[in-house]
Amino acid sequence: MIKDMDTWTNVRRDVLVDEMSRREACRKYNLNFRTIQKILKHPEPPDRPKEYARDKPKIGPFISVIHEILEADKKVNAKQRHTGKRIFERLRDEHGYTGGITVVRDEIRRYKQAAAEVFMPLAHPPGEAQFDFGEAKAIYRGREIKVMFCVMSLPYSDAFFCQAFPRECTETFQEGHVRAFQFFGGVPNRISYDNSKIAVAKIVGGRGEKPTREFLRLQSHHLYDRHFCLVRRPNEKGHTEGLVKFARRNFMVPVPHFDDFEQFNQKLADDCRNDLNRKLRGQEGTKAELLDEDRQAMLPIPEDRFETRRVKAGKVNTLSLTRFDRNDYSVPTQYAHREVVLVGSLDRVRIVADSHVIAEHVRDWESENVHYDPVHYLALLERKPNSLDFGKPFEQWDLPDAFGVLRRRLESESGSDGRREFIKVLRLLEKHKLRELAEAIDRALEIGAMTVDVIQILLQEGRESPAKLFRLDGRPHLQDHHIPEPQISQYGDLSQHQEKQP
Repeated sequence: MIKDMDTWTNVRRDVLVDEMSRREACRKYNLNFRTIQKILKHPEPPDRPKEYARDKPKIGPFISVIHEILEADKKVNAKQRHTGKRIFERLRDEHGYTGGITVVRDEIRRYKQAAAEVFMPLAHPPGEAQFDFGEAKAIYRGREIKVMFCVMSLPYSDAFFCQAFPRECTETFQEGHVRAFQFFGGVPNRISYDNSKIAVAKIVGGRGEKPTREFLRLQSHHLYDRHFCLVRRPNEKGHTEGLVKFARRNFMVPVPHFDDFEQFNQKLADDCRNDLNRKLRGQEGTKAELLDEDRQAMLPIPEDRFETRRVKAGKVNTLSLTRFDRNDYSVPTQYAHREVVLVGSLDRVRIVADSHVIAEHVRDWESENVHYDPVHYLALLERKPNSLDFGKPFEQWDLPDAFGVLRRRLESESGSDGRREFIKVLRLLEKHKLRELAEAIDRALEIGAMTVDVIQILLQEGRESPAKLFRLDGRPHLQDHHIPEPQISQYGDLSQHQEKQP
């Protein structure tokens, strides 16, 4: 039976309209007489009859074995599951299968189609959100790295916000939320998450049951409701899953090049803002117009900004270093061998002991690096002055030229005592800024008084501000007030009066 509609139509026109004989039509179109009869009887080719399931004498006895293998595969890592070729080999070698590989693959495909899950479309009321992380490649300061970017989406309006960070951790998780709330202009009343260790401390019944302390701190500050999806059920927050892919393909292709994360994040925020002008299929308004409806159902942003940070306990070692996030940071040597608390934010690491901050460093997102503050080692340097030229903390210390001039003069005049005097001058940095001390040293060199006591006096003079005149301009209520001149003679009379008293 032919199914070419053009031939079908031409045969019918030639015979029924142009009165061509059936035998002539057979010769012209190379068709047998019975086919011509069917074409003339039906205006269009009839549907192909349904195929009935045929017996499978070779694969039939092994279908149950194939299903058992596929069911067992669901419990192992996806990278170690059976391929069609491997199942065929096992059937042949272990079970005596003599058929071909094609019917094995057909049975595998048929089983997976029958077992494929069907998802229920979900309704999303205004004011609800979903949150997730994705990863992408980037060229950061000339070097290829993996960046983690978070996406918070609002399924009702399809608005979303994206930010990139060096790593997925507690502080970037929190910062992503705070920035998203500012972008949307409100706090969603309910946010859905997967069961990451950042947010979930314990999983019960396949769903996050006990959140981490830092997650609860974020939730308590903003007062939204939480929802943790079932383990390995990303379809429960499929909206943000799709937008993670959208952000990667649209905002990070080609591979982005940048030297500063904040500049790149500003670009991502602008991309998300421009995306609000799109109109969704089946919606009457743009994303920006639907976002207004989302915003009306949201909670207000708290007036006091949430502090994004991660806190961990640590201990200072014999080198006066403590470790945070795979990097070492220095503290003053008097805190060596002490327990401390480390507070890490996006850009700073603060070290706390005795209820106050004893050290602060710029956050390093790399690993296995050591960060010294030379001032932390000055007290130890005073006891070990010879380590001034060999101590690791002072190796890259870039001091103003005045410090070098002062040291040379002191050592030329007093030798080792001059070095000790110079170290005492350096210790003034524990209480004064480097710029202030450099100016005081310049003045001391000018007047030729280079002791630590003189420099300390000059520091204090530099901090004193001259007295200011009190002006009556703009104070009419004080201009008519008269203050009588003091009578100096009264002080003499008072002193004589005091001498006469017993």
